[in-house]
Amino acid sequence: MLDMKWIRENKELVQQAAERKGLNFDVQQLLEADTRRRELQQQADQLRQERNTHSQRIAKLMQSVKARREKPRAAQGGEQGEATEQNKATEKDKATEQAEQLKQTVAKINEQLKPCEEQLLEAEQRFRQLMLEVPNPPSPDTPIGKSDADNVEIRRMGSIPAPSFALRDHVELGELHGMIDISRGVRTAGSRSYYLKGAGALLHRAVQQLALDYLLERGFTLLDVPLMVREEAMYNTGYFPSGTDSAYRIDGENRWLIGTSEVPLVAYYDNEIVDAAEPIRLTAATACFRSEVGSAGRDVRGLYRVHQFAKVEQVVLCEADPDLSEALLHEITANAEQLLQLLELPYRVVAVCTGDMSQKNVKQFDIETWMPSRQAYGETHSSSNVHDFQARRSNIRYRDAEGKLRYCHTLNNTAVATPRILIPLLENHQLEDGSIYIPAALRPYMSGLETLQAPITYMAESAQEQLFPK
Repeated sequence: MLDMKWIRENKELVQQAAERKGLNFDVQQLLEADTRRRELQQQADQLRQERNTHSQRIAKLMQSVKARREKPRAAQGGEQGEATEQNKATEKDKATEQAEQLKQTVAKINEQLKPCEEQLLEAEQRFRQLMLEVPNPPSPDTPIGKSDADNVEIRRMGSIPAPSFALRDHVELGELHGMIDISRGVRTAGSRSYYLKGAGALLHRAVQQLALDYLLERGFTLLDVPLMVREEAMYNTGYFPSGTDSAYRIDGENRWLIGTSEVPLVAYYDNEIVDAAEPIRLTAATACFRSEVGSAGRDVRGLYRVHQFAKVEQVVLCEADPDLSEALLHEITANAEQLLQLLELPYRVVAVCTGDMSQKNVKQFDIETWMPSRQAYGETHSSSNVHDFQARRSNIRYRDAEGKLRYCHTLNNTAVATPRILIPLLENHQLEDGSIYIPAALRPYMSGLETLQAPITYMAESAQEQLFPK
């Protein structure tokens, strides 16, 4: 969400952002809704003020009538006393008459106010709906494009392996080692489901713990967060209204399963004033859920696109300083890169273009890791700077050096997501006989194992002959 005053002053920029992000949003409709809302608000306020003024006058008149009624008769005799009583009665009648006239006026005001308030409520609802659709303008250095094909590569790290033997994909390797069981997963939970077992489950846990230990050493605070959140948390973090199709709703409840722990991590500070003198660094390791609507027929083999997965997320809140949040964006991206280097995997970093960027992001980097079975880099990490977009919706503020309340900037990054990361981990580190090399950084979490040995029955014939010559 953006500041309405800023939107009025920068309507061309907002419309440009919508067009470049491929969003169906018309800023003129918002401006008209805002004008309508303010006009009705002014009318309603004026009517309420008139009603209050008249009501106060009625109260004073009725008090004066009551006072005259209760005041003892003056001890006066003769005609003068009778004249005084007649004057008081006349004044009482006039006050009562004025009060009755004012009551009629108030009744007419209420008749006008009721439809005005109803129209105002409708106008406010329309305004809020449109405000939730306002895009966050991308940074000036964000590449302009329509899809991920227009993302711009920034750098590559690591060498793509060129083995002399035929490579197995992660599904074959998983079945070879008894680590991945997709058929039983589908039988149990439907499409895009799986079981990890044995070494597969251990690797799944190992990469998460490696990421957590790495982040904790760098000052992140670990939270164990809710996996179900109220609908407003999804709106406040910018995942709704556009992302309702990709989320799972708890039937009969106003709660949704999270697709990322970014949602409960940001929501932790909803409606609070925080101390942002130093950036607030948070992390969580959670199960996540996405319905993958719109991906029918895409990436149906293996673990690339599944309904349930795990993520270690980085979330940072800081002062509303664009230079500071830009530096923090590079920091959390570097954390993810370091983890990939510890996993000894080749990857590249791309600047995400406008058309591949979500409504909430100002700037985004994706990290893509080399996946031999795809003969391409596949997205494994994403880093985003959203400035104060989420904080405005969530009402998360801090006091600046002058004591003024300001909205925080927020950032997020996927430190690691699994089982997707198992694809490059297994495929890049496979050996000719089907064994799998375990990077040194993971060995402490894998009981010191350096290699996952392939079962002898699946060894290549050449390897079997070397071990067991005929």
